[in-house]
Amino acid sequence: MPTKKVLIILSDAHSFPLKTSTSPTTTHDQPTGFFLPELAKPLSKLLSAGHEITFASPKGHPPTPDPLSESLLTFAGNFYERRRETALIERMRRENGFSSPRPFSTITNEELTTFAAVFIPGGHAPLTDLGSDKELGRILRYFHGENKPTAAICHGPYALLSTRFGGGEDEGFVYKGYEITCWSDAEEKVMETWLGGKIEKVEGALRREGAVMVQGVKEGTGGTTLCRELLTGGNPLAAEELGERFVRMVSV
Repeated sequence: MPTKKVLIILSDAHSFPLKTSTSPTTTHDQPTGFFLPELAKPLSKLLSAGHEITFASPKGHPPTPDPLSESLLTFAGNFYERRRETALIERMRRENGFSSPRPFSTITNEELTTFAAVFIPGGHAPLTDLGSDKELGRILRYFHGENKPTAAICHGPYALLSTRFGGGEDEGFVYKGYEITCWSDAEEKVMETWLGGKIEKVEGALRREGAVMVQGVKEGTGGTTLCRELLTGGNPLAAEELGERFVRMVSV
């Protein structure tokens, strides 16, 4: 199987704004970052298939994991699975520049042609800095225009909103009419109750831009949605299936 280059999009954010329940105009910073299993599971499958990984973020700041994603609860008490996935990220820090992602602006249109696919993991971090990033909009517009495999999971699909920018005179949401699965508004409302504040809704934001949102029992329990070149999943339960399907798409 030939080696191909895959671009993984990360957020620079270490927190996201949580609007307080008592005053919707008041916010505080809730710690966040990439959601460990949503990154590690697809990443592991891409590496096992022999593909080359490049990490990129808006400004190239060191990424951090969402604290919630490192808890044993996230791994259903599986200590060994958590240790494997944490060790994988540590290996990426040592060997693959994970702590110094490429700033989006350093990836030229010419270099984009060398990448076969792009993947965006979740965690609440994308809510802070990915949805309106013009450089990311340029990058995702390239993969869309070339019909190259694009995958996003949980809050990762929020980054697709960046395609409204970075298109010059042709600005506009390029995934209008696409079927997309993401972290649902219902799931986010549970998080709001737990965290005690209001959070931007990924599902609602994508729907307002014209995406066809696919949510149901299958999607809530690990199912994924493929629409043209775009593969999406709704929550950490989808990480395994999304990784397997994405590798098949990349490896064609």
